[in-house]
Amino acid sequence: MAFRDVNARRHIGLQQLSSLALAGRTLLGPMKSCKFIVDESTNQSTLICSAVRLIESLDITTAAGQLLNETIQAQNKEFKTGMSTLLFLVGAWSNAIVECLQQNVPVSAIVSVMTEGLNSCCERVQCLQIAIHDVNKELCSSCVKPNAFKNKTHQIGRDGLLNPQISLCSQKDISAPEEVIPINSCSRQENDCNFNEGLVSPLASFGSIASLVKPAGDKSTSMISGSDVIASSCNKQKLTHSRYFSTLGTCNFSSHRGSFQGYLSGPSADPCECYGLGHLAMALSHGNQASTKLLQSIVEYQQERAEYSGSSQFNVAEIVTCCLLGLPESYSHVSPGFVTLVSPEQATIIKYIEDKPLRILLMDGDLSEQYRHLGFNRPCNVRTILEHPRLQEGREGDLWLSSMLDILISFEVNLVLVKGNVCENLMERCIANSVLVIGSVSWDVLCAFGEVTSAQPVTYLTQVNAACVGSGAQVELWKVCDGRAMDLGELVPVRIKARGIPLVTAVLTTTVASKMQLIEDQFWTLAYRLHHALNDKKVFLGGGAVELLCLSHIQMLAEQPLQPANKNAMKEFHIPWLAASATEYKSVVLPALASGWKQYLSVVMCNTAKAASELEACTLVDHHLKKAADCGSPSAYIWKEFRRGDLLRGGSGPFADHGVGLNVYDNVTAKTEAWRRALDLVLLVLQTDAEIITGPKRNQLLKSHVSGEFIFL
Repeated sequence: MAFRDVNARRHIGLQQLSSLALAGRTLLGPMKSCKFIVDESTNQSTLICSAVRLIESLDITTAAGQLLNETIQAQNKEFKTGMSTLLFLVGAWSNAIVECLQQNVPVSAIVSVMTEGLNSCCERVQCLQIAIHDVNKELCSSCVKPNAFKNKTHQIGRDGLLNPQISLCSQKDISAPEEVIPINSCSRQENDCNFNEGLVSPLASFGSIASLVKPAGDKSTSMISGSDVIASSCNKQKLTHSRYFSTLGTCNFSSHRGSFQGYLSGPSADPCECYGLGHLAMALSHGNQASTKLLQSIVEYQQERAEYSGSSQFNVAEIVTCCLLGLPESYSHVSPGFVTLVSPEQATIIKYIEDKPLRILLMDGDLSEQYRHLGFNRPCNVRTILEHPRLQEGREGDLWLSSMLDILISFEVNLVLVKGNVCENLMERCIANSVLVIGSVSWDVLCAFGEVTSAQPVTYLTQVNAACVGSGAQVELWKVCDGRAMDLGELVPVRIKARGIPLVTAVLTTTVASKMQLIEDQFWTLAYRLHHALNDKKVFLGGGAVELLCLSHIQMLAEQPLQPANKNAMKEFHIPWLAASATEYKSVVLPALASGWKQYLSVVMCNTAKAASELEACTLVDHHLKKAADCGSPSAYIWKEFRRGDLLRGGSGPFADHGVGLNVYDNVTAKTEAWRRALDLVLLVLQTDAEIITGPKRNQLLKSHVSGEFIFL
């Protein structure tokens, strides 16, 4: 056993956190610089842009690193967003606290002042929250520019949205020149007020389809094709093909425009009659346009269902993703039902059962002989000779396979959805008997099919009875927009549907294998941002507004020193004997806390090319802080600059390339929890006064360059 003092002026744990966080600086802001992660064992690479994937890929052996990993995983599990902010602030505040230690600031003073300072900032920034209903009104009104285009009446079929093969879908020749209408101030109306994609390719939606919904009272539905748009000074030729990450084609869709109302607001009074959730999704996307278009299509589909079923207008539990490698990104679209991948052998069954009503069985565990449910206790007086017998060699294994298959055949089951893994031998026998078994299906998917088919999930096949088997499911080969079924080699995409099922699948496609994980992560990040915004019923002003107000507030606190006998000081610091110490060191610790947010803003501005260097970015932040102080009301100044679009952005934002004047918003709870988790982790490591290492590492430690720091017990 070895002992090492870590709470010296150069705190080892804080230095480790700072080193790990340094790798995530380029992941901040809307213009992230992605990283390639290379697997040394397989030499395969993956493109990432999130702190979660970064930390998962690092070989972390230190205790502080493990705590950082657990903290980021907890943030990801609860919010799916805010991890990059958390990672950066951990590094920034670790460096700031090390500087405080070097100035002989007591640990107790650092902990108390930083904790109370963060709590005070979280209360102060509440004035920068805006209700979702108000955001929808603002976003809808900001995008309307009347008479931007002339209308052409076009009647669209009612079932266009629910048809996976949307009409007017064409695949353009790769070499043919293509004109794309950019999203700018002149074409904003048709692209966002009505996001008329339905089940639509997000990249195709930037192409030759533009739509315009008439104001309330006009019963006709208008759609303008790409060739019918009146050219204006804002329409420009745009390069859409590149040798790198290029999209090889576009699929153009049209679908029915329903009569949705604004989010929880009854009949919409907005002149564009748009769907506020679609605008909100774009404002929360921070420039991720491909995922935004997919999510807008999902919102449209779910809102149309909500009109008839009375269900929630956005339910993230009813969304699944299916990643298809080998197709251009322009094929990404939204499809009702459950799209998944099966083996070519399983796909051969589908031609016999396609478009026929199937009897479906749901299983909430593994479909194998060895599977035992959670909490199963083995008999204490039984000795296990072989835990996992090789079923193909034993009579008992064959007997189990035969009995399980007999159960499926006796109840005329055609389709089995399994939450866990499936025994390969049983899978082969099911294929031979035209029974389609699909494993690794999420619980939400099982529940969705259970609701519409009356199937009841079971844990073991021996529990199956007539009441557990549902009916009404259908299976078909998934087809691209031009009606062709796709065979991607090792796996074949299929679509499982049932009448009234709420599930919707975001089919994500790319031709670059290392990019697939990145695309899926970006989609889910945006989906959960919208989900949490609706749960909070409010959002923060984005674009650095919240962090800027925190800096202004801390600056004000630092300039107003507390008196040791001041009752307010005793009240603010809940442990009275710390008040005197906190007063003495407040002028040192509070600027250290503020330095984290200041560095955050500086790095974001550098990553988005709004500043040439961190020094220039810090100068701009200081300029805004001075103007906010001179204004007398920092929050009023920030609101004014945010409305103008000039707050730390220089008049541009993530949609500037498309001429869109949308403001940016952030989640409330996810952001503040990322702050709290980051500071809690840093303060936890700070208060760790020793490192004790156990195990057979004595010789390894003795030979290391840090052996002098250990005391061997």
